[in-house]
Amino acid sequence: MTPVGSDAGAQPDTPRAAALARLAEAQGFAALWARDVPLMVPQRSPADTAAPQASAVDDPFVWLTLLAAATSRIAIGLAAAVLPLRHPLHIAKAALSLDRVSNGRFVLGLGSGDRPEEFAAFGAVLEQRAQVFRERWPLLRAALSPDAQERALMLQQVGYPVLPAPAARIPMLVVGSARQSLQWIAEHADGWATYHREEATQEGRIGLWQHALRQKLGSATKPFVQSAQLQLLEDPAAPATPLELGLRGGSAAVRDYLQRMHALGVDHVMFNLSGGRPAEEVIEQIGAEIIPALSAPPSG
Repeated sequence: MTPVGSDAGAQPDTPRAAALARLAEAQGFAALWARDVPLMVPQRSPADTAAPQASAVDDPFVWLTLLAAATSRIAIGLAAAVLPLRHPLHIAKAALSLDRVSNGRFVLGLGSGDRPEEFAAFGAVLEQRAQVFRERWPLLRAALSPDAQERALMLQQVGYPVLPAPAARIPMLVVGSARQSLQWIAEHADGWATYHREEATQEGRIGLWQHALRQKLGSATKPFVQSAQLQLLEDPAAPATPLELGLRGGSAAVRDYLQRMHALGVDHVMFNLSGGRPAEEVIEQIGAEIIPALSAPPSG
């Protein structure tokens, strides 16, 4: 998750952000992600006793364009655009543009939003966000599809395309529940991105996701993605201890955790790096001590 290594409320240094993106790509990371935070509303987690902090987050489409321009292979993902607060044609225009400038590397995550202050500021109704999310999804899907039959819905509703059809379908993930059922997500989205949970609990969520896929599609073939807070310690042998929504530990413990989650059915993990160490050090340590072990074929 980007930006990496910026203090809360501070805007990140863009040359450093581009350099960190290039470093992550060189170290074998699969994707760079960004969030959609429309307003600087002070927030804190329920377990945090510190004063609420407001995040200064750049527009995600502009931010990800910076990262796309700095790299050439790594996927560029948004987790997630707040669909009830953005017109689907605006999202489609930005997504198609970013997909083109990144040479087909863009992944679009979509959520329903959860900050009452933002809904009030944008003149949207918080209690209607689940319905609005469902209503806006088909038009956005049509605008991002290369398939003429799917694009017909956009032409019927709008009369004109947003941009020419992309070469391939832009993947659309639901991030969080978006206040939809897993059956709805399984049927309509290209994958589901959710949050870190204790491993046994996450195994249960994965089982529910795979059951929903079998119900709707007859197979469990769409990816399960999760986020996780990570404090990577310098000592590779340091044991894992839990954090709120994540874990703290050395490279061996983090590697073992990722291998266990993959065995349960997790396809991709978005790490929110924290802990105060220089981001360059942490990215290089992950690249040297964790990613090669995950990429290696199983022994025996």
